[in-house]
Amino acid sequence: MAASSNSSLSGSSVSSDAEEYQPPIWKSYLYQLQQEAPRPKRIICPREVENRPKYYGREFHGIISREQADEILAGVEGAYILRESQRQPGCYTLALRFGNQTLNYRLFYDGKHFVGEKRFESIHDLVTDGLITLYIETKASEYISKMTTNPIYEHIGYATLLREKVSRRLSRTKNESRKASVTSEENTPVEKITSLVRRAALTQNDNHFNYEKAHNFKVHTFRGPHWCEYCANFMWGLIAQGVRCSDCGLNVHKQCSKYVPNDCQPDLKRIKRVYCCDLTTLVKAHNTQRPMVVDSCIREIEARGLKSEGLYRVSGFTEHIEDVKMAFDRDGDKADISANMYPDINIIAGALKLYFRDLPIPVITYDTYSKFIEAAKISNPDERLEAIHEVLMLLPAAHYETLRYLMIHLKKVTLHEKENFMNAENLGIVFGPTLMRPPEDSTLATLNDMRYQKLIVQILIENEDVLF
Repeated sequence: MAASSNSSLSGSSVSSDAEEYQPPIWKSYLYQLQQEAPRPKRIICPREVENRPKYYGREFHGIISREQADEILAGVEGAYILRESQRQPGCYTLALRFGNQTLNYRLFYDGKHFVGEKRFESIHDLVTDGLITLYIETKASEYISKMTTNPIYEHIGYATLLREKVSRRLSRTKNESRKASVTSEENTPVEKITSLVRRAALTQNDNHFNYEKAHNFKVHTFRGPHWCEYCANFMWGLIAQGVRCSDCGLNVHKQCSKYVPNDCQPDLKRIKRVYCCDLTTLVKAHNTQRPMVVDSCIREIEARGLKSEGLYRVSGFTEHIEDVKMAFDRDGDKADISANMYPDINIIAGALKLYFRDLPIPVITYDTYSKFIEAAKISNPDERLEAIHEVLMLLPAAHYETLRYLMIHLKKVTLHEKENFMNAENLGIVFGPTLMRPPEDSTLATLNDMRYQKLIVQILIENEDVLF
């Protein structure tokens, strides 16, 4: 088994061209096992069965016992039938022959067929996937249990020689939609440059802001053979073979995803918009210190709006604010928000507030919300300030940096209070519910906390030089 698992480790040297490189690290053992797995053999009922469900075919044998099913399937590995339960009419069972015994599974249908989490278009696909899983887990249970012990993810020395070239390629396309990986030719199972190599290159990029970000894994069905980018083993099965990070495209086994570090580096091509996008995801995708919306809007407001009466309190026209939002979603940091396009500075201020309101996780995160509220309730000013500082340290790095930058800006706004009539308390009223929302969607909780939300932002503005 060990020899088989390492059979693909030997061989080719690193190509001089990064685009042609094929990392010789993918382990073929589980792929070979999938090829060896028994194939499904449908056993057709010789008679026409009355009341056969319309979503089952001739493999349905009606109401028969387990013993009868066992006789029908005896000696034929991979053979299967469907039957109706004798004890529970209307309940259906998949009887499957594997390992010289008949296995019975409760079968369900809700538009697709399933016996567990995976849902299939056909019974044939369900049985095929089941046989592959049974065979691999029977033959390689010990191997699978040890898959994560020596991951390639933490030993990506094969990428070292590529870093310089991939870095150059990335820097050339910095303002373009970055490609996650260079895919192989059709029918070639291994990607030529994986996201592992890309991440290795990005760690060498001096302009890369090293914010920690968890991967956004979702169950994924891979078309054609795919290998796990964490453990280097084949991802077996017909559907839902593993998970893929929606933000960076990393492909791993579901069990391996628990061990992947929080080092997601999102690809611009996967980020469909600027507003309503997770804050850390956005800054990592654009390789910026803060969301470009925040920088652009604050830069514009400080250039021409600090003395505007009622800044942030007076609303701009909603349709114009939506236009700015669409401009950022469409053009990113090239969005034109100049005075020529939007003479009313309240439109830009409104667009900035809307960005914060639209965040799926607020700047002051759900995880820290209650801690901030409790800190605000402390009566002693010095103790309260200390408590707020401690909670600030719990914010994700990108959230902390964005909040810090915003508070420096709002402090500048208060320095022009005589012209704009906006002091720290007024700004706290505006930005409290914009920057922090309770985790539970409760109107009562929001109303009860409003004064503390206001107070938190007021304190952050007044003490930004101490707290940050």
